[in-house]
Amino acid sequence: IPGRGAWLEFDVDKRDTVGVRIDRKRRQPVTVLLKALGWTNEQIRERFGFSEIMMSTLEKDNTAGTDEALLDIYRKLRPGEPPTKESAQTLLENLFFKDKRYDLARVGRYKVNKKLGLNAGKPITSSTLTEEDIVATIEYLVRLHLAAETGAPATMTAPGGVEVPVEVDDIDHFGNRRLRTVGELIQNQIRVGLSRMERVVRERMTTQDVEAITPQTLINIRPVVAAIKEFFGTSQLSQFMDQNNPLSGLTHKRRLSALGPGGLSRERAGLEVRDVHSSHYGRMCPIETPEGPNIGLIGSLSVYARVNPFGFIETPYRKVVDGVVTDEIHYLTADEEDRHVVAQANSPIDEKNRFTESRILVRRKGGEVENVTPADVDYMDVSPRQMVSVATAMIPFLEHDDANRALMGANMQRQAVPLVRSEAPLVGTGMELRAAIDAGDVVVADKAGVIEEVSADYITVMADDGTRHTYRMRKFARSNHGTCANQRPIVDAGQRVEAGQVIADGPCTENGEMALGKNLLVAVMPWEGHNYEDAIILSNRLVEEDVLTSIHIEEHEIDARDTKLGAEEITRDIPNVSDEVLADLDERGIVRIGAEVRDGDILVGKVTPKGETELTPEERLLRAIFGEKAREVRDTSLKVPHGESGKVIGIRVFSREDDDELPAGVNELVRVYVAQKRKISDGDKLAGRHGNKGVI
Repeated sequence: IPGRGAWLEFDVDKRDTVGVRIDRKRRQPVTVLLKALGWTNEQIRERFGFSEIMMSTLEKDNTAGTDEALLDIYRKLRPGEPPTKESAQTLLENLFFKDKRYDLARVGRYKVNKKLGLNAGKPITSSTLTEEDIVATIEYLVRLHLAAETGAPATMTAPGGVEVPVEVDDIDHFGNRRLRTVGELIQNQIRVGLSRMERVVRERMTTQDVEAITPQTLINIRPVVAAIKEFFGTSQLSQFMDQNNPLSGLTHKRRLSALGPGGLSRERAGLEVRDVHSSHYGRMCPIETPEGPNIGLIGSLSVYARVNPFGFIETPYRKVVDGVVTDEIHYLTADEEDRHVVAQANSPIDEKNRFTESRILVRRKGGEVENVTPADVDYMDVSPRQMVSVATAMIPFLEHDDANRALMGANMQRQAVPLVRSEAPLVGTGMELRAAIDAGDVVVADKAGVIEEVSADYITVMADDGTRHTYRMRKFARSNHGTCANQRPIVDAGQRVEAGQVIADGPCTENGEMALGKNLLVAVMPWEGHNYEDAIILSNRLVEEDVLTSIHIEEHEIDARDTKLGAEEITRDIPNVSDEVLADLDERGIVRIGAEVRDGDILVGKVTPKGETELTPEERLLRAIFGEKAREVRDTSLKVPHGESGKVIGIRVFSREDDDELPAGVNELVRVYVAQKRKISDGDKLAGRHGNKGVI
């Protein structure tokens, strides 16, 4: 299956004939394709004489020579068109051997070379097929069929003299599943956009006068822009970042998905795809996956894993030489790892890095576990937490947990709401500092130096090289999920800091360590039936002393547009509203910062012109006398929605007069941010890190 171009499928059917399908069309004997490539019956017999099924296929093939074979292929691919030898020859060449129409991509060429033992040791240059690829593929298939019948392990000698094993592939093995990263997905979108643009340019070049053509008249970039915008706006893989807490953001960025364009769909995915595979070890976490219809289709990258240029996931191992563990680190892909014997990270070693035991527990290909001598070991794991993801690695004593409950524990850490006072766990795993820094919600010193000045909003550091650097804090910003992202300094003036040191805490961190919850005293006991079935009873002190209190920020938006009856206006002058209701609005009609608001209160005053109504004769007389036209407007102010309340903490005003970019027809836009302190209450969920969850 190429990156783009026609598919080429070889198979052996029930009647033991070898067939080929070109571009999903009707099946033909594979010898027709070989003859079309210029092979004679004698050459086919010489190369494939060892195989009965190839010989029987050759007998059933009615085409006499190259020309007939080409015409036969042409008729299957282009039914209804009169075939000629030249057009048939050109069609076959363009289909697989010209890079305009066919592209295996670098990774496809790499896999074909590796599978068939071609071009060993040479750099990858072309990404089209060659005649030798097709012949070697057919030989691989018939040898595989032979091995399946005899039951003996088979090998095949490639043209370069390389021996390759002939075996059936496992489609779920990570050597055969690759990651398509963001760059590749955008590249595919831009290719679509550019090809649309090319079509327009070609049309214009044929229709317009050559002298009058300029690049401006010729090129229209809209299709390219539209393709990119469509990808970021509507693709299933372009998601709104989960910003509930720093860990949820970090995990979201490390997510691996089998869904989306070019992937599987939930309905079609069977059990095999969702299952944990031995090649996941150190690459994808076996614990962290959603419970529900997506189980096993969405995973999380393991802690030390990385993605290589071909899109295969690699995991690090320590090299072992003659029973001595070295500090040399090798990153291996899943199919490379299959060729080696790997010991666990906790195999005992002495101070000279030699294995102390005479038999070592190791993994071999296919996840087989056995005991071998130290001399037989090739690699050793770098760490016991190598196989799990960041969230799973933050569960202490994970090895004692049931896998299903550990899954819930890993997933529920992402649901933790940032509290007013964060508290690092008393029992951690050593992952907390790294996770907090990598999540990027703490402020880290770029260079070593001395703190000059500290305030709630900024920290100034005098670096050792004489440069002064000011770090600004995020103060009470709203995250995507309405939680409060606030940074506060944890250093003092005059203190020395090193490069990479955390100098300000973010949400859910304490002294630079991830702190998702509180260290509470828990009693596991029945209490008059009130905590039946996962219910939880809470001490009132946790409510009164704001132990489990969080801040949530909501954004409210209103715009003033041009209507058919005139422009809307943001104003304090609202009809039929008493002064006490307007007490918290300033002269522009916008609520003041610091005002306490409840549901129904006005945040921004706005009036909209009303349609002219028929006037009574009396009104017409009054109008004629006083010449005063009463302003016909109605109140369309922004009010606090039902059930919400809080304190106004921020206001942003955008207007066309200040040259702000606004949508068409909008003259002014106002955003009001309202913060709310929410105490813990009944109906809220509490959970530990081991899947022990419950409702208050």
